Amino acid sequence: MSLDTLFVGARVVDGTGAPWYRGSVGVEDGEITVVEQRPDPDLDAAERVDVDGYVLCPGFIDTHSHSDLRLFEDPTLAPKTRQGITTEVLGQDGFSMAPLYRDGAAEDWAEQLSGLAGTTDREWTWGSVGAYLDAIEDDGVAPNVGTLVGQGTIRFEVMGMADREPTDDELAEMRDLVRESMDAGALGLSTALVITPCSYADTAELRELVAELEPYGRPFVAHIRSERAGIWEALDEFVDVGSETGVPLHLSHFKLGGPPQHGKTDRALALVEAARERGVDFTADQYPYTASSTLLSYVLPPWVHAEGPEQAIAYLRDEDARERIRKDVEEYRIEGWDNPGAYSGWDNVVVTNVQSTANEDLQGLSIAEIATKWDTNPVYAVCDLLAEEEMGVSILNHFIAEDDVRAILQSERVNVITDGLFGGKPHPRVYGSFPKVLGTYARDENLLSLEMAVRKMTSLPARSMGLPRKGLIRPGMDADLVVFDPEAVGSPATYEDPKQHPRGIYDVFVDGTAVVRDGETTGATPGETIRT
Repeated sequence: MSLDTLFVGARVVDGTGAPWYRGSVGVEDGEITVVEQRPDPDLDAAERVDVDGYVLCPGFIDTHSHSDLRLFEDPTLAPKTRQGITTEVLGQDGFSMAPLYRDGAAEDWAEQLSGLAGTTDREWTWGSVGAYLDAIEDDGVAPNVGTLVGQGTIRFEVMGMADREPTDDELAEMRDLVRESMDAGALGLSTALVITPCSYADTAELRELVAELEPYGRPFVAHIRSERAGIWEALDEFVDVGSETGVPLHLSHFKLGGPPQHGKTDRALALVEAARERGVDFTADQYPYTASSTLLSYVLPPWVHAEGPEQAIAYLRDEDARERIRKDVEEYRIEGWDNPGAYSGWDNVVVTNVQSTANEDLQGLSIAEIATKWDTNPVYAVCDLLAEEEMGVSILNHFIAEDDVRAILQSERVNVITDGLFGGKPHPRVYGSFPKVLGTYARDENLLSLEMAVRKMTSLPARSMGLPRKGLIRPGMDADLVVFDPEAVGSPATYEDPKQHPRGIYDVFVDGTAVVRDGETTGATPGETIRT
């Protein structure tokens, strides 16, 4: 038998969580065709890769990526592929790049989410989810990519930024767009019920949209309505929607935010198990850090966004509106709103990226520091910065306890993600989530075995996202593979110096083609779009 590539001398960690074994793995036409514990002397290959006793495992799957536009600017996605990531799931937090059909929708949506997805010089030539995936294929990309369809995108397409219930016709149109997107290959439906316009939807509206997933068996992926004081009610809402629709649930970036909730992971994890006892297919993901990363506009009261980005910027510049914003934030005047800036404290909200060169010096400073620098109130500093940057500002928010990170990481229901925003001075998880788990938490702290850590990066996310050819070293599976040294692997990326690639991850293959060799990107773009 002649193969394209034969990996020999490997410590095979197959993705199931089973103990590693010494073996050989053969690849042909982008597929794993041979897996043997004893080398077959009759095997021949065009390329023979001696793994030299290092780990050979399935490629890592990032189920929460924000590379939606970045991949057009940098198709190698080196911060991801050099972590061992071979598959990315886009369209997160309710913000997918499609479907967008109405005149001006793409331009307005790009402005609305610039702090989250970044920007691209590439023309938005697509309207549907299928056309967006076609555009990715036409340009080329290193890892495989699939996309969820965003509940926020669908609501924006049909209703703009309106803060009201949909009419019957509008709801029917949104349901049609969910089905259309599923038929075009979307992996599921996403939302972020703390960010507008997603947050304008009530439970009944959500249930109607989520129910459209049931015939497809696709997951509902949610940043729930609160991760802070209202987390228990938010989890109940999420589980009830899954129970009533029969749709699989996947909880985005599982965490408990702020001191009032710290130390309550046992209660939160018990709710996950209780949901599964109810027959709800419930999984989750987590980044292994104590700070979140999101839009600065997230700290504004929801009403500011209800008339679109141009009016939001006008409010930020209007003296009366600014005073209303300040009082809403500082006096907690809006019932049910998380009010993340005031809740976390302005010392803990740190700017990571701005669009203009004029404010680049603010990257890495907290809102409290910027307010002092500008001699103004922190809320006014937020208003001024967002207005100047036309809403394109990303932040870190330090509000998670390390002990809670460790406790959630050990759950067998939870996989690893990056959830990283590119540009400026980003969160270190853009460069370091996966190697940090392997190095710090598995090897150094022994919180979980090497094999279980790899499972959290491979077969578990593949199962949660419905990717049947990913996540395992088995004949017939896609040849997405990673070679790393378990004694050296780790991430040097820090909040102060985040743009540092990992140690100990040497080779990364996507569909049998090397996208990283000897720790460096090759420039190859063999990635394919995944359409279910």
